Amino acid sequence: MAKSMFRPDLLAGHRILVTGGGTGLGRSMAEAFAAHGAEVVIWGRRGQVLEEAAAEMREATGGTVTPMAVDIRNAGQIDEAMQAIFDEKPLTGLVNNAAGNFISRTEDLSANAFNAIASIVAHGTFNTTVAAGRRWIAGGHRGNILSIVTTWVWNGSAFTVPSAMSKAGVAAMTRSLAVEWGPKGIRANAIAPGPFPTKGAWERLMPAPLAAKLGGGTGADDIPLRRLGDHFELAQLALFLMADECEYLTGEIIAIDGGQWLVSAGNFSQFTRLDAADWEMIGQAIRATNQQDRAQRTT
Repeated sequence: MAKSMFRPDLLAGHRILVTGGGTGLGRSMAEAFAAHGAEVVIWGRRGQVLEEAAAEMREATGGTVTPMAVDIRNAGQIDEAMQAIFDEKPLTGLVNNAAGNFISRTEDLSANAFNAIASIVAHGTFNTTVAAGRRWIAGGHRGNILSIVTTWVWNGSAFTVPSAMSKAGVAAMTRSLAVEWGPKGIRANAIAPGPFPTKGAWERLMPAPLAAKLGGGTGADDIPLRRLGDHFELAQLALFLMADECEYLTGEIIAIDGGQWLVSAGNFSQFTRLDAADWEMIGQAIRATNQQDRAQRTT
């Protein structure tokens, strides 16, 4: 792993909750926070995955990482878990990372399909943010909200309309709360990543046969810097935004995508070249991945 640009105790005294913190970008950020002195709480739906991730992060960093199985689609679970956290000690930071997405022609989407994404990205993020915010405000505490959105909040994203709509809502929430809660000592910013490969999301959004057909799809050829992002790079940006030395920065959405959004109409605009057979292949790949996920949750 590359060496961090920040001192090891950058986040000493911080307590940060990362939703979706057991896998992917969430785990990378959570581990970086722990490695720089923060106490970290990670939420996710799969308790076993969280327990294993927390143990591995503790071993790697020597830090404090506490797993809590919470489904952020359930507002009641969010509030109960947040109260349990604050009963022990208030958070100093919240990272809204949990998300969901899949590729589909918009005309094929049902109301339930839309809600499957919106319930996590829009509703879950809002409910988690308010659960932390009202406790910060009631207790007179300062707070720091960092939400993971996408560059689609600026230019949309064909074939991922539920995610694009939901992430745009989170971006609007970020700017709105920066103003509303700023006088109360609460900051709100967001990171808009480009392609950072993670196993589950990458398989749903770009099945291997499809990536081959599209010449790499969301690969390096579509990015001015001609490469994909490294999790370490995003974690460094998250550390900066969580640090006390960054307290005058709020209401910003920062892209980290190698310049991709400046030259594209969304990550998946090239999918307009697909035919019905290609969309059937995508559907099969998504169903197979979902079946694997359900099997893992029941074992």
